Amino acid sequence: MHNTPHTLSDASKATVGDDEKRWNTRALIVDDDVPIRELLIDYLARFGILGFGVSDGEGMRQALVEENYDVVVLDLMLPGEDGLSLCRWLRSESDIPILMLTARCEPTDRIIGLELGADDYMAKPFEPRELVARIQTILRRVRDDRTEQRANVRFDNWRLNSVLRQLIAADGLVVPLSNAEFRLLWVFLERPRRVLSREQLLDAARGRSIEAFDRSIDLLVSRLRQKLGDDPKAPQLIKTVRGEGYLFDARDIG
Repeated sequence: MHNTPHTLSDASKATVGDDEKRWNTRALIVDDDVPIRELLIDYLARFGILGFGVSDGEGMRQALVEENYDVVVLDLMLPGEDGLSLCRWLRSESDIPILMLTARCEPTDRIIGLELGADDYMAKPFEPRELVARIQTILRRVRDDRTEQRANVRFDNWRLNSVLRQLIAADGLVVPLSNAEFRLLWVFLERPRRVLSREQLLDAARGRSIEAFDRSIDLLVSRLRQKLGDDPKAPQLIKTVRGEGYLFDARDIG
């Protein structure tokens, strides 16, 4: 990060060195209380969290442009834009986890903060060790959620688990897929509503179970359609584009 005076505290700049690679988490602390910022930066370092401190919304925005962070610790009471306004802006721009801090104990502040997208909320004064535990819990939850999202792809009334390589129907029925069928379905999901030639699909799905000739893809598509319950006479999911190949036309993929 650049040594921008209004963006980084002196302590945070001092922590950045040749051994920065050892840090596995980067936290941006947005708080105009310098002693609290310095305390948190020093304490977080004990747990492998590299802390950077800024005092206001302007510093936060600049820091986010210059570097990537895993979590933002955001104070509610700030000069200029307050923490709620910054939380709203941050959530509209990013899905980065947000932990809000406040010296006020108004329940409405906590409720509004969480409604605006904060992941957690802590009242001052607090134990630094609890803050570390809250950060670790947030990051674990976020990473688990993202892993789950990557592992499970939903389309229409189906779910494909890419880790277990299982196709799961809406009623929970597990439909077994061969390796070639899984690879073929995966390439369809990666490139939906695009005409893919037999050669493209063959390259994506080829394995020991597939011979390198065009008609093998037609047979594989036929088997996959059968497992998806896609009527071969009027397919809705895997459509044939005469003379060109196939098109995967699921209504909703996510």
